[in-house]
Amino acid sequence: MKKYVLPPGARPHSPWRGSGLTWKQERVFFWLSLILILTVLTGWSISVIELRSGRSTPVSSPIARSIIDGSKKATPFINEAALEFFDPLRGESGELEAAFRLPGKDVARTSNPQMKLRFGEKVAGNFAAPSDPGVYKLAVQIDRITREISDLRVITLVPFGEKERGKIGTYTVGTWPYENGGKPKSERYANPSGFIEVTLQNRDTKVSQHFKLRDFLTKDQPTVWPKYLLLDPLLLDKLELTIQELKKQGYKVEHVTVMSGFRTPRYNHSGGNVAGRANLSRHMYGDAADVFVDNDRNGSTDDVNRDGRIDLGDTEVVSRAAERVEREHPSLVGGIGTYAACCGHGPFTHVDVRGYRARWRGSGNG
Repeated sequence: MKKYVLPPGARPHSPWRGSGLTWKQERVFFWLSLILILTVLTGWSISVIELRSGRSTPVSSPIARSIIDGSKKATPFINEAALEFFDPLRGESGELEAAFRLPGKDVARTSNPQMKLRFGEKVAGNFAAPSDPGVYKLAVQIDRITREISDLRVITLVPFGEKERGKIGTYTVGTWPYENGGKPKSERYANPSGFIEVTLQNRDTKVSQHFKLRDFLTKDQPTVWPKYLLLDPLLLDKLELTIQELKKQGYKVEHVTVMSGFRTPRYNHSGGNVAGRANLSRHMYGDAADVFVDNDRNGSTDDVNRDGRIDLGDTEVVSRAAERVEREHPSLVGGIGTYAACCGHGPFTHVDVRGYRARWRGSGNG
């Protein structure tokens, strides 16, 4: 085959012809462009691989996610950085999954005027909680781009004023200590602002990583629905941080049972075994819980300290973890009490966020 030879002074056909570049400059530009393209492709490939393996960096993850996510909802236009205004709702533990608000009260604040909040199918430009009580899924919207917030929801409360003659609807709650007069010793003992309405349909709603609404319900009036509940997010935060602390120390914690959460005033004074219950019990204000580690879910505390016995030693492991949480998070200071087995139940730990330090050891009910 005859080899084709360019005439003297001629140049091969080039896509850059007419650009003013010399043949040598064209070759340098070509190789630099090729290197740049290969570098970008390599970086994007690494980002996609890291995202799939869970090792993606904050910079690469939104871009890589937009490549592999067919839904197109979690795009770089509404990435994690754009949702940082939700962080305070997750508490100091980072594991709260519900925000409780009275009707019309702000859920969160953002400096982005284009951002809107969706409550289920409703769009609210001012980020105010819906007027109707209930549990609402959250989504953020900018123009036509929507990002669902799967691990956070808003629960609109029923205002305290809806209670009449000790009842809300057909559910009896009773009367709070200072409802008919007198001055509370602190704001923590004032009348509640509102109640969570718990139905058969929403009782399994998660309020944090390890807890659901149903865990904190008063154990009375089993056939009456809806029920009404007080639940302080600071209590949830303290419980989640206590679980984190236990895990740090090497204790296995897969499930924590709430033996007693919210108690209506009616139940606190007259329901079940009332031995040891205080007239101003924090349980009536939704910021106290009696808990124990119950990984096998048999309704009794586990041998947490692995000494072959189930006794106060197991509850003290939990109380010491809660104590450390208070030292690291002063906003969660409150009561911590340990209780021995009694009256048909095993040992447990009482935890609350009353706002001042209290410690005790007792028997009976927390």
